[in-house]
Amino acid sequence: MSGKVVLTYFNGRGRMESIRWLLAVAGVDFEEVTITKRQEYVKLLSDGALMFEQVPLVEMDGMKLVQTKAILNYIAGKYNLYGKDLKERVMIDMYAEGVQDLMQMMMALPFMQPDTKETKLEEIERKATSRYLPVFEKALIGSQYLVGFQLSCADVQLLEATLMLEEKFPTILSKFPAVKAFQGKMKSLPAIHKFLQPGSKRKPQPDDVYVKTVCEVLDFKL
Repeated sequence: MSGKVVLTYFNGRGRMESIRWLLAVAGVDFEEVTITKRQEYVKLLSDGALMFEQVPLVEMDGMKLVQTKAILNYIAGKYNLYGKDLKERVMIDMYAEGVQDLMQMMMALPFMQPDTKETKLEEIERKATSRYLPVFEKALIGSQYLVGFQLSCADVQLLEATLMLEEKFPTILSKFPAVKAFQGKMKSLPAIHKFLQPGSKRKPQPDDVYVKTVCEVLDFKL
């Protein structure tokens, strides 16, 4: 296995997008192997590359890593994005898992029927503004970062989530000025600014082609 980091996933955001974000912020170059056909996924299974028969798969440091949270934590720990001690780390985990709960609701949207999707959008907006964003707003008042005095993986994931929310609800941060200010500062960081430019490895919003490919590869019926 070469020294290059290799990501194996579909040509879309999904559970790999937070990993792309974190690698980009850490300044780590990576290659991508895109799954487009079921036989490619079946071969990964037969080769024993997927411990729990799921992607994402990240090959780095001589390992084949699966499970999104484990991958994110490894990258964060390796590149000093995981706090200065255990107490900071557990707070980072708490915030990051809350962000992931919110993002996973949005990840499910493309796979829903239109009538169900509309109801789910209303639920996401309600939960975002009543359960999640108030927590982040409180943490960021008078603070540059969610935890401590340095950038962490939780900050990166929160930025990703706020951008996803604004794609669906453009004014959703209007009542959360600290989160909006945090978003602006984060977007100005050189690595993040670069990742947000056209032509970067950031993936666009899921389209019908992405949904069709995922369903065919995983033999999933909508």
